[in-house]
Order: sequence, then structure tokens, then C-alpha cells
Amino acid sequence: MNKTEAEFSNLVKAFRKRHMGKGPREIRTTFCKHWAICEMDGNLSPVEKFIASGTDGKQALRTARTEMVKDMYKNHPPVEMEQLLGAKFLDLFVDIDLEKDFGMSIFVFDQDIQSKFAVK
Repeated sequence: MNKTEAEFSNLVKAFRKRHMGKGPREIRTTFCKHWAICEMDGNLSPVEKFIASGTDGKQALRTARTEMVKDMYKNHPPVEMEQLLGAKFLDLFVDIDLEKDFGMSIFVFDQDIQSKFAVK
């Protein structure tokens, strides 16, 4: 992870903490063409882990941790991320494995950020 990818990880963590009350314990970001791919460990709070132990709770929590996260970025555009990258945020793909407490978010930008921030 290069310096800009590390800074991006910190912005993701701060954004989620500000808008969800808790950010992931650890984030690893990789830039790939127009994508910023974030692997996230330690997403769930103790209450969410308890909710995920039941079948009905698992589906509600999965929806909250995918669709609601996407809505959060739509309603609160990630201006700090755009400023860091000098690129416009276009879309977000999110998934989470509740048993492993591991999530992935793929941020899509309007420019090739991989070549823009490649270590030379």
C-alpha cells in the first residue's frame, strides 16, 4: 500500500466513523485502474455481532451494511476522497461476510487513479 492508498484508507475509516458511529478496525486499499478497492476487517460492533447470530438479524444486518452504506455515500458525497485523488467519485460496490467480519468496498472514480498514483 503506497502513501496515497494509506491516506485513502484513513479517509474511509473516518467517513464511516463519522456517519455510522464505527469504522473498520483495519483497512487495506489498492488502486486498480478507476477503482479504489478497500478490504476491511473488524467492521461489526458487539451489538451487530449479536444481531448477526440470528437468521433474521443476519439478513437485516447484511442489508444495513451494504445498501445503507451505499446510500450514505450517495447522500454525503466523499469530498475529501475526491480532493485527495483529484478525481470525481462515481459509484460504490459493497459486500460483507458477517461470519468473518470482513468487508469489501470498491469505489469507482472518473479517472485512472492507479496510474496517477503509481509508485515510481
